[in-house]
Amino acid sequence: MRTLVRDALTAAGHEIVGEAENGNQAVAMYAETKPDLVTMDITMREKDGLEAASEILAKDAKARIIMVTALGQEDLLAKAIKMGVKDFVVKPFPPERLQQAAAKALT
Repeated sequence: MRTLVRDALTAAGHEIVGEAENGNQAVAMYAETKPDLVTMDITMREKDGLEAASEILAKDAKARIIMVTALGQEDLLAKAIKMGVKDFVVKPFPPERLQQAAAKALT
C-alpha cells in the first residue's frame, strides 16, 4: 500500500520525506520531519491510524492528514474527520483520487 501511495503522490510532483511501518513510527517521524501532508492507513501495527493521527494533531493542530481505509470502516472515518483529519481515501483507489485528496488538503 505504501508503494501505491508513494507512486501516486510522486507522479503528482510531491516529494516523499519518509515512510513509517507502524503508528509509533508515524508519530515519531512526524515530529522529526514536520511534513506538509501525512497519509496514514487506519489499520496499522503497534498503534492504529486513529491513535497516531490523534497524537499528531494534539501536538500540531495544523497537521494535514489523509486517512487510507478499507470499505466498512465508516464509523472510524467519522471519528477521524471529527478529530481533524482532512480527507480519506477508500482502498482500492485510483491514483487520481489520492492526488485530489492531497491537493485539497494542501490548499
